[in-house]
Amino acid sequence: MVLNKLSLLHYKNFENVTFNFNDKINCFVGFNGVGKTNVLDSIYHLAYGKSYFNPVTSQNINHNADFFVIDGEFKKNDREEKVVVSAKKGQKKVIKRNAKAYGKFSDHIGLIPVVIISPADRDLIMEGSDVRRKFIDGIISQSDKPYLTSLINYNKILSQRNSLLKYFAANRTFEKETLEVYNLQLLPLAKSIHEKRKAFLEIFTPIFEERYATISDGKEAVKLKYKSQLSETSLTELLAAHLQKDLKLQYSSAGTHKDDLSLKIKGHSVKKFGSQGQQKSYLIALKLAQYDFLKQVSKVNPILLLDDVFDKLDEERVAQIIKLVTQDDLGQLFISDTHADRTENVVKSHAKEYQMIHLT
Repeated sequence: MVLNKLSLLHYKNFENVTFNFNDKINCFVGFNGVGKTNVLDSIYHLAYGKSYFNPVTSQNINHNADFFVIDGEFKKNDREEKVVVSAKKGQKKVIKRNAKAYGKFSDHIGLIPVVIISPADRDLIMEGSDVRRKFIDGIISQSDKPYLTSLINYNKILSQRNSLLKYFAANRTFEKETLEVYNLQLLPLAKSIHEKRKAFLEIFTPIFEERYATISDGKEAVKLKYKSQLSETSLTELLAAHLQKDLKLQYSSAGTHKDDLSLKIKGHSVKKFGSQGQQKSYLIALKLAQYDFLKQVSKVNPILLLDDVFDKLDEERVAQIIKLVTQDDLGQLFISDTHADRTENVVKSHAKEYQMIHLT
């Protein structure tokens, strides 16, 4: 997968700009605030139909305009793919593939495999379980349309169940039969989601552990474990056991929407005991494992976006990461950094073909 050309119109800090890219490595360099991250985010936007950093569409429009357009020309398996994402204030976002608009955005997911590594990924370690679930779901959905459909339907029914629980509380009533309708709809969806997450992590975890071992030069042991209430009992039993709690809280407290990942290094929590360098290495290993998995299932080299990844890493780890991402079996690479000399020095020591793009 290669992005040949990118045009941005009124996107974030850009008024109107066009880039032509190298097939292998493209480095965006410049001071903070010039838009390096925004360019990478626009590429992510083309792949996922939304910004990685700010999902509020209107906030991605340039302050001097009332719309934005992102236009990308890709090459995938020797076939040209033109993707355009556009949005206007007060109107629904539009995604077009080769001039034809999608009816459902979910149909676009998986066409352009993209992996981003960014300082924002720290949320995977520091924030709640919802961030880690989105990470898992985002990877599986790229190659499994039925999974994405199950997830969308599960969340829709869950929202309806939660609304019913709020209705019960507001009206001081309870209708067991009505609640049971939603419970029965959730059961097969929860079972399918749990089984696919479990199967995914059985494949993904060894890939992640191998990636971390390379980055740390085998000096630290890491673990990644899937935590789910459904691993111990069925959703039917869980919903029955949590009924009184759900009625009191006015939302559903049990199900696959409570799944999580346990992240450990040397047997201890990465969040509590990992150094900044270890946490960053952990996150980069997770994202490179995502890259490996997507490559394996799609038979296409994903595009890799490295946003300011050199910060807080020692030279040895930086060298290991650059060595990993400049291998011939990886696809197109985009890097953003504030230090032009540092970037060019580490890249040219491992790669013959690259392009430096200075933003001002």
